[in-house]
Amino acid sequence: MILPIYVYGQPVLRKVAENVTKDYPNLEKIIADMWETMEKSDGVGLAAPQIGKSIRLFVIDASHFAEDDPKTEGFRKTFINAQILSREGEEVLFNEGCLSVPGIREDIKRPSIVTIRYMDENFVEHEETYDGIRARVVQHEYDHIEGKLMIDHLNPLKKTLLKRKLNDISKGIVDVNYKIRAVK
Repeated sequence: MILPIYVYGQPVLRKVAENVTKDYPNLEKIIADMWETMEKSDGVGLAAPQIGKSIRLFVIDASHFAEDDPKTEGFRKTFINAQILSREGEEVLFNEGCLSVPGIREDIKRPSIVTIRYMDENFVEHEETYDGIRARVVQHEYDHIEGKLMIDHLNPLKKTLLKRKLNDISKGIVDVNYKIRAVK
Protein backbone atom coordinates (compact mmCIF):
# COMPACT_ATOMS: atom_id res chain seq x y z
CA MET A 1 0.00 0.00 0.00
CA ILE A 2 1.27 3.44 -0.90
CA LEU A 3 1.42 5.64 2.18
CA PRO A 4 1.48 9.44 2.43
CA ILE A 5 4.89 11.02 3.07
CA TYR A 6 5.04 13.24 6.16
CA VAL A 7 6.57 16.58 5.21
CA TYR A 8 8.49 19.36 6.93
CA GLY A 9 6.68 20.63 10.00
CA GLN A 10 5.36 17.24 11.11
CA PRO A 11 6.56 16.61 14.70
CA VAL A 12 7.38 12.92 14.04
CA LEU A 13 10.23 14.06 11.76
CA ARG A 14 11.97 15.72 14.73
CA LYS A 15 11.82 12.80 17.18
CA VAL A 16 14.65 10.37 17.86
CA ALA A 17 13.06 7.08 16.82
CA GLU A 18 12.62 4.03 19.05
CA ASN A 19 14.21 0.62 18.49
CA VAL A 20 12.16 -2.02 16.73
CA THR A 21 11.52 -5.48 18.19
CA LYS A 22 10.96 -8.67 16.18
CA ASP A 23 7.34 -8.73 17.34
CA TYR A 24 6.60 -5.12 16.32
CA PRO A 25 3.01 -5.16 14.98
CA ASN A 26 2.78 -5.64 11.20
CA LEU A 27 6.51 -5.03 10.70
CA GLU A 28 6.70 -7.10 7.53
CA LYS A 29 3.79 -5.15 6.01
CA ILE A 30 5.25 -1.81 7.10
CA ILE A 31 8.53 -2.68 5.35
CA ALA A 32 6.70 -3.79 2.19
CA ASP A 33 4.59 -0.60 2.23
CA MET A 34 7.74 1.50 2.68
CA TRP A 35 9.37 -0.10 -0.37
CA GLU A 36 6.25 0.47 -2.46
CA THR A 37 5.85 4.05 -1.22
CA MET A 38 9.52 4.88 -1.89
CA GLU A 39 9.40 3.42 -5.39
CA LYS A 40 6.15 5.20 -6.35
CA SER A 41 7.58 8.48 -5.01
CA ASP A 42 10.80 8.10 -7.02
CA GLY A 43 12.82 8.07 -3.81
CA VAL A 44 16.23 6.56 -3.15
CA GLY A 45 15.49 5.97 0.51
CA LEU A 46 12.64 6.20 2.98
CA ALA A 47 12.70 6.20 6.78
CA ALA A 48 9.81 5.16 9.03
CA PRO A 49 9.37 8.69 10.49
CA GLN A 50 8.58 9.82 6.94
CA ILE A 51 5.46 7.62 7.04
CA GLY A 52 4.57 8.76 10.56
CA LYS A 53 6.20 5.94 12.54
CA SER A 54 8.86 6.89 15.06
CA ILE A 55 10.82 3.63 14.77
CA ARG A 56 14.44 2.94 13.76
CA LEU A 57 13.75 1.60 10.29
CA PHE A 58 14.73 2.75 6.83
CA VAL A 59 14.98 1.30 3.34
CA ILE A 60 17.41 2.25 0.58
CA ASP A 61 17.65 1.52 -3.13
CA ALA A 62 20.65 3.47 -4.41
CA SER A 63 20.95 1.54 -7.67
CA HIS A 64 19.68 4.65 -9.53
CA PHE A 65 23.22 6.01 -9.09
CA ALA A 66 24.99 2.98 -10.66
CA GLU A 67 26.13 4.97 -13.69
CA ASP A 68 27.96 7.48 -11.47
CA ASP A 69 29.02 5.02 -8.75
CA PRO A 70 29.17 1.32 -9.76
CA LYS A 71 29.18 0.27 -6.08
CA THR A 72 25.52 1.29 -5.89
CA GLU A 73 24.50 -1.39 -8.42
CA GLY A 74 22.02 -3.61 -6.56
CA PHE A 75 22.43 -1.62 -3.31
CA ARG A 76 18.93 -2.30 -1.98
CA LYS A 77 18.68 -2.85 1.77
CA THR A 78 16.47 -2.65 4.83
CA PHE A 79 18.08 -1.16 7.95
CA ILE A 80 16.56 -1.87 11.38
CA ASN A 81 17.88 -0.38 14.65
CA ALA A 82 20.84 1.14 12.82
CA GLN A 83 23.68 2.78 14.74
CA ILE A 84 26.44 4.68 12.98
CA LEU A 85 29.73 3.58 14.53
CA SER A 86 32.03 5.98 12.70
CA ARG A 87 32.16 8.67 10.03
CA GLU A 88 35.48 9.19 8.31
CA GLY A 89 37.13 10.55 5.21
CA GLU A 90 36.93 13.96 3.69
CA GLU A 91 33.70 15.93 3.83
CA VAL A 92 32.16 15.93 0.38
CA LEU A 93 29.46 18.20 -1.09
CA PHE A 94 26.60 16.51 -2.91
CA ASN A 95 23.27 17.86 -4.10
CA GLU A 96 20.57 16.21 -1.97
CA GLY A 97 16.80 16.19 -2.06
CA CYS A 98 14.29 14.67 0.33
CA LEU A 99 10.73 13.38 -0.05
CA SER A 100 9.86 15.16 3.23
CA VAL A 101 11.25 18.48 1.96
CA PRO A 102 9.91 18.43 -1.62
CA GLY A 103 11.02 21.03 -4.11
CA ILE A 104 14.23 21.81 -2.24
CA ARG A 105 17.60 20.50 -3.38
CA GLU A 106 20.77 21.71 -1.68
CA ASP A 107 24.47 20.92 -1.60
CA ILE A 108 25.08 19.11 1.69
CA LYS A 109 28.51 18.30 3.11
CA ARG A 110 28.93 14.83 4.67
CA PRO A 111 31.85 12.53 5.48
CA SER A 112 32.72 10.20 2.58
CA ILE A 113 32.92 6.97 4.64
CA VAL A 114 30.49 5.56 7.20
CA THR A 115 30.50 2.38 9.29
CA ILE A 116 27.10 1.23 10.47
CA ARG A 117 25.70 -1.63 12.53
CA TYR A 118 22.13 -2.67 11.76
CA MET A 119 19.77 -5.59 11.45
CA ASP A 120 18.18 -6.61 8.18
CA GLU A 121 14.52 -7.52 7.73
CA ASN A 122 15.26 -11.01 9.17
CA PHE A 123 16.89 -9.47 12.27
CA VAL A 124 20.33 -10.67 11.21
CA GLU A 125 22.96 -8.22 12.49
CA HIS A 126 25.45 -6.64 10.07
CA GLU A 127 28.35 -4.24 10.48
CA GLU A 128 29.38 -2.67 7.19
CA THR A 129 31.44 0.22 5.89
CA TYR A 130 30.27 2.23 2.90
CA ASP A 131 31.83 4.99 0.86
CA GLY A 132 30.75 7.32 -1.89
CA ILE A 133 27.06 7.61 -2.68
CA ARG A 134 26.18 4.60 -0.51
CA ALA A 135 27.65 6.42 2.52
CA ARG A 136 25.77 9.57 1.54
CA VAL A 137 22.36 7.86 1.27
CA VAL A 138 22.86 5.87 4.49
CA GLN A 139 23.72 9.06 6.41
CA HIS A 140 20.73 10.92 4.94
CA GLU A 141 18.27 8.17 5.96
CA TYR A 142 20.00 7.68 9.32
CA ASP A 143 19.45 11.38 10.05
CA HIS A 144 15.69 10.74 9.78
CA ILE A 145 15.71 8.19 12.61
CA GLU A 146 17.72 10.68 14.68
CA GLY A 147 15.12 13.44 14.19
CA LYS A 148 17.19 15.41 11.68
CA LEU A 149 16.52 16.65 8.16
CA MET A 150 18.95 17.55 5.38
CA ILE A 151 18.20 21.25 5.92
CA ASP A 152 19.78 20.96 9.38
CA HIS A 153 23.15 20.73 7.59
CA LEU A 154 22.71 24.14 5.96
CA ASN A 155 24.15 27.38 7.29
CA PRO A 156 21.76 29.81 9.04
CA LEU A 157 21.62 32.22 6.08
CA LYS A 158 20.62 29.47 3.66
CA LYS A 159 17.92 28.26 6.10
CA THR A 160 16.58 31.80 6.36
CA LEU A 161 16.40 32.05 2.57
CA LEU A 162 14.39 28.80 2.48
CA LYS A 163 11.98 29.78 5.27
CA ARG A 164 9.09 30.72 2.99
CA LYS A 165 9.39 27.54 0.94
CA LEU A 166 9.56 25.46 4.13
CA ASN A 167 6.46 27.17 5.51
CA ASP A 168 4.61 26.40 2.28
CA ILE A 169 5.71 22.75 2.44
CA SER A 170 4.46 22.46 6.01
CA LYS A 171 1.05 23.71 4.85
CA GLY A 172 0.98 21.31 1.90
CA ILE A 173 1.47 24.08 -0.66
CA VAL A 174 3.86 22.14 -2.86
CA ASP A 175 3.60 20.39 -6.21
CA VAL A 176 4.50 16.69 -5.87
CA ASN A 177 3.49 13.49 -7.63
CA TYR A 178 2.98 11.54 -4.40
CA LYS A 179 0.65 11.72 -1.42
CA ILE A 180 1.82 13.91 1.46
CA ARG A 181 0.70 14.56 4.99
CA ALA A 182 1.23 18.22 5.86
CA VAL A 183 0.65 19.95 9.18
CA LYS A 184 -3.04 20.70 9.60
